[in-house]
Amino acid sequence: MSWIPFKIGQPKKQLVPKTVERDFEREYGKLQQLEDQTKKLQKDMKKSTDADLAMSKSAVKISSDLLSNPLCEQEPGFLEMVTAFDTAMKRMDSFNQEKVNQIQKTVIEPLKKFSGAIPSVCVAVKRREQTLQDYRRLQARLEKYEDKERTGPVLAKLHQAREELRPVKEDFEAKNKQLLEEMPKFYSSRIDYFKPSFESLVRAQVVYYTEMHKIFGDLTAQIDRPGLSDEQRERENDAKLSELRALSIVADD
Repeated sequence: MSWIPFKIGQPKKQLVPKTVERDFEREYGKLQQLEDQTKKLQKDMKKSTDADLAMSKSAVKISSDLLSNPLCEQEPGFLEMVTAFDTAMKRMDSFNQEKVNQIQKTVIEPLKKFSGAIPSVCVAVKRREQTLQDYRRLQARLEKYEDKERTGPVLAKLHQAREELRPVKEDFEAKNKQLLEEMPKFYSSRIDYFKPSFESLVRAQVVYYTEMHKIFGDLTAQIDRPGLSDEQRERENDAKLSELRALSIVADD
């Protein structure tokens, strides 16, 4: 959303005080920035949920591939572990999908609706600027007749110029007043509007990670060997790897 004011000749009379124009530009600029930030947040949230879904889908793919590994047919113990892992990954993916759906409904869609309302302000601003252009043009014409000698034809044109100017001036002042009053209200409403979405985002994350704690806690209880530290597991793996490397078929030339 951008605003490029019309470039026309200025009448002698200052139609809009500089302080009013500065206030107008400031408030409109804040809405432009708000629109950009809202669109960026919406885009970032979409990227985040897409990444979340890709992560859980990849985890399910890995567990499915492990289940189809021939080793599972030969080792019942390994099959039991992989089956527990696969069940956990599918549960994780299900809860992740619920979380993403909740975020889409209560965060991303409201962001989209909010940013979609801001262009209406842009339309109102353009109408105000068009009216201001007409106001300036008619004011300049009025001033032209006011500077002329007051002959009959000039007085008639002066009267006509005033009559044409009056409704345009009133229309501009009404549009200007409405925008100066409502743009700050629109901007200040963002907190009340976004707060429920932020709360919903937090709740969705809390529910998801609470369930993940349960899922992986259950998985650990099924496949973990109590009392074995990470260092011990690492030493076991290194020992097994050394045994494999000692085989003639993998020995260095």
